[in-house]
Amino acid sequence: MAPSAKVLALLSLLAVCLIAPAAALPAPAKRQNIAALAQAQVTAFRPYTHYASTGYCHPAATLAWNCGANCQANPSFIPVASGGDGDETQFWFVGYDPTLGEVVVSHQGTDTSEILPLLEDADIVQERLDSKLFPGLSSSIEAHSGFAGSQKRSASAVLSAVNTALSKYGVSKVTTTGHSLGAAIALLDAVYLHLQIPHATIKFVGYGLPRVGNQEFANYVDAQPISVTHINNKEDLVPILPGRFLGFHHTSGEVHITDSSAWMACPGQDNTSDLCIVGDVPDIFEGDESDHDGPYDGIEMGC
Repeated sequence: MAPSAKVLALLSLLAVCLIAPAAALPAPAKRQNIAALAQAQVTAFRPYTHYASTGYCHPAATLAWNCGANCQANPSFIPVASGGDGDETQFWFVGYDPTLGEVVVSHQGTDTSEILPLLEDADIVQERLDSKLFPGLSSSIEAHSGFAGSQKRSASAVLSAVNTALSKYGVSKVTTTGHSLGAAIALLDAVYLHLQIPHATIKFVGYGLPRVGNQEFANYVDAQPISVTHINNKEDLVPILPGRFLGFHHTSGEVHITDSSAWMACPGQDNTSDLCIVGDVPDIFEGDESDHDGPYDGIEMGC
């Protein structure tokens, strides 16, 4: 299981940046039309939840598809490529799911046994995305420097594996997924793959997603034909980091698991209803780091 201590370490690096006067925080209007997902909708996420959890497994295990319960939960999956060292580059894998009829890309989340991923989490400087990976984007679109750097290190290998899988299995759908830092990389991957393979249909399903970019980034993602869902669990505080007062904003597509285990679809960006993460966890002192790894419909993150 991914160690829960990672969030405490992350907080020690970020806390000084997250204490600011309330007046400095943007205050979007509270949006209504929040609706509970039906059980069938919740159940439909389970394959992706297991794929996100499998992202923590060593590349040798995912390439052989021999990683215990997570691999067994998606038994028909056909791996195509895997990589990363869990240090400078997060683990990742790409393969084909014949049941879903789509290519799946998964990235490892933060591991506190390796210092570099934590430093990436704490590097809250925003930067323009690499124009070679993200051609044609406005210079106003910026992302978290650490997340962008991590995504860049595996980008070319992931793109090559996705192209191989699309061609080999004759499909056009790709889903990127991950948990925590892995979710941030996967969201950037979704934008990257959309630009690099414009004929493909791209979907993102992330868990415990921190804010990845600025307002222009969030608006850009919302305007693209990319299906975005980011699921957060109860009082998990990672999804409220980095703070909005630092210029970071979530994309639309939030699903919040409440204390009663209801899955609520929260429309808009950073919905301030107390049924959604911003309203439920207004600051880090009201968060609970133990909620970060799950459970997400009974599934805990970690290999």
